[in-house]
Amino acid sequence: MPNIGFTEMAVILGVAVLIFGSKRLPEAARGIGRSLNAFKEGLKTVADDKNS
Repeated sequence: MPNIGFTEMAVILGVAVLIFGSKRLPEAARGIGRSLNAFKEGLKTVADDKNS
């Protein structure tokens, strides 16, 4: 996996601000974080069921 430097992170953040706007960006990030947590929990459940 390639390393992401400061410049790349700044470009990604800039594009995110343009797409979502500065007011909705925290809400969008929170939603993405919750989705990732739900996905991880789902994978953990599947792995536990598979091992049992």
